[in-house]
Amino acid sequence: MVYIPLMKELGMRWEDIKNTPRHELNGLLVGLREYQNYYSMDGYSAEEVNDMSKKKPQVRSQYHKYLETRRKYDTMMGLQKKAQNFRDIK
Repeated sequence: MVYIPLMKELGMRWEDIKNTPRHELNGLLVGLREYQNYYSMDGYSAEEVNDMSKKKPQVRSQYHKYLETRRKYDTMMGLQKKAQNFRDIK
């Protein structure tokens, strides 16, 4: 069910879910998914992920999603500068 993560992870009650507009619930679910992606592989180095992916290949795709999400939000927060290419230099 779509609402179970809201109840389990965010601690929302059924009454709160019923009283909240659907677009806000969708926003909460998207935010929760982004949060889980952002912190999903914290503590693992690239070498550890490489070792784990030998047994479970899906770990590599999860790690790439994690890196994309980290780059996206680190760039938005100004923690990481965008890589320049020759077309951007004038």
